[in-house]
Amino acid sequence: MQTRFQWILVHPAAIVAQGAGSGLLHPASGTWGTLVGWLLFSFLYTNGMTAPWVWVIFLAVTFIIGVWACHITGKQLGVHDDSSIVFDEMWAIWLVMLFVIPLSIWWQLLAFGLFRLFDIWKPYPIRIVDGKWHNGLGVMVDDVLAAFYALLSFSVLFNVYKWITA
Repeated sequence: MQTRFQWILVHPAAIVAQGAGSGLLHPASGTWGTLVGWLLFSFLYTNGMTAPWVWVIFLAVTFIIGVWACHITGKQLGVHDDSSIVFDEMWAIWLVMLFVIPLSIWWQLLAFGLFRLFDIWKPYPIRIVDGKWHNGLGVMVDDVLAAFYALLSFSVLFNVYKWITA
């Protein structure tokens, strides 16, 4: 069997699933992948990709690509959600940042942290999806759920802050 580094050079699915190599960084490969996703989102957004409809199409297309890439890479590595697979974190932080990008860097950092918290903690039903869906869709969906938890928590914290400072 090939090493992770060899596999990323052999198959395009691995390049996508392993976040162009960011998933090979240790420790905390998921955090590295999330950081790369945030930086990529910021680059695209500041360079003109600001229309919401463009992001909806981009997220739909990349979700499908992510399911494929995560599934193929997980099968090749023998672990359905290997720690080197970080495209799911990248995609989920794009979803989170879509809602918080107009805010300051401090609010973005909070959203980033909340996403990482829920992705690592895996509260109900994320843990069930992660434990039972052993394919690319399961890999992607558990992070989508973590993104929703992060956005919900962020919304509460942001509105409490606005209420307190009003």
